[in-house]
Amino acid sequence: MTSREGHLVELVDGAGHALGEDTVAAAHQPPGRLHRAFSVLLVDPDGRILLQQRAAVKTRFPLRWANSCCGHPLPGQPLAEAANRRLAEELGVAPVDLTEVGVHLYHAEDPATGRVEFEYDHVLRADVPADLPTRPDPAEVATLRWVDPHELAADLDATPEAYAPWLGGVVRQLLRPARPAAGGAGSSGAGPAGVPVDEAPERSGGR
Repeated sequence: MTSREGHLVELVDGAGHALGEDTVAAAHQPPGRLHRAFSVLLVDPDGRILLQQRAAVKTRFPLRWANSCCGHPLPGQPLAEAANRRLAEELGVAPVDLTEVGVHLYHAEDPATGRVEFEYDHVLRADVPADLPTRPDPAEVATLRWVDPHELAADLDATPEAYAPWLGGVVRQLLRPARPAAGGAGSSGAGPAGVPVDEAPERSGGR
């Protein structure tokens, strides 16, 4: 896991346009550098989503509950390719069909490690069977559970400290799917192809 700190991420502006690249480690040093990321939500036929508890050895927000899988595409790498790679590495899940449902832009500092998340986060959904085979890597994932997204949204408000700070925005994108923007990709408040961007600031331990 720690070897990924040297991998490259794609730096972007607030509209998601590529600006350059940096390492994972450098991009997450205070005050953080805005970069492209993805958050995957695996959804079963009952509408439940698979959550993972991040492993204790994670450098950012260890032991917090988060969405099914997260990661960073390499500069120029297709999101679906990067996300399926991380699904295999973290959860042992075979490739799935992914649909982008929104973009969540957030900034959060881990009070325990001082690392910073400042990400232009593409939220990706995949519909999967309830008996989806998983083989989580213990260096990445402490445990897994399925949860109703509406119940999760309520618990995020009640006990935010139990969750990764980006999860609230990710769940909001799932519950409020993207609608095409009238003015296209250049419209205010929209990312590529009219995908809405949630730009509410995040506090450590908050939503």
